[in-house]
Amino acid sequence: MKKKIIISIVIVLFLVAGGFFWWWQSREIKGRPEDYVIKETPEGKFVENKRAGLSIKVPEGWEAKRIEVDKGFVIFYPSFTEIEQQNKRINLPLKHGCIVDVSVIYEKMDFSAIKLDVWYALSGLGVTFQEFEEVIIDNHPGLKNTFDTQKIGEGVGINIPYGDKVYAFYLYWGPEEKEICIKEFDNFLEKISIK
Repeated sequence: MKKKIIISIVIVLFLVAGGFFWWWQSREIKGRPEDYVIKETPEGKFVENKRAGLSIKVPEGWEAKRIEVDKGFVIFYPSFTEIEQQNKRINLPLKHGCIVDVSVIYEKMDFSAIKLDVWYALSGLGVTFQEFEEVIIDNHPGLKNTFDTQKIGEGVGINIPYGDKVYAFYLYWGPEEKEICIKEFDNFLEKISIK
């Protein structure tokens, strides 16, 4: 009788431990605004997200601002940018300047899943043009999306799948700054470190 009780207890403990392990492995990890830390160093200003293994040097003459919504993200912009915000969201299209929006998606995705996700996100914005191409950023393959929409205007997005995360970098510009903003975005992408 004692043996049956001990065996039953061991089986129950094993099932509870297995259930906890399954739950722990399958839980969804979401980002938080406080994951993004903006700090000054002797080498310049940096934005770090240690949880995601991301570090970005803020370009000279640019600002970085953490946006306190949902999973959190950071925007980077040169001083000549005019930003209009409503309910912690940036109003697009911009009237003047450039904005780079940086976020981390905590989900394992391949290029085809990213394309579908981007297509779905832009579909409600009146897409008039969309093109994808593969790129390399910080020695990581990424998917570049160039687009134009009726609601938020033109933009360029880079999504880099890495492990169980996708690093997303999106550029938006005012009507007169397309060339300079794309050039600045290319320089910005050279200052990214993903570990």
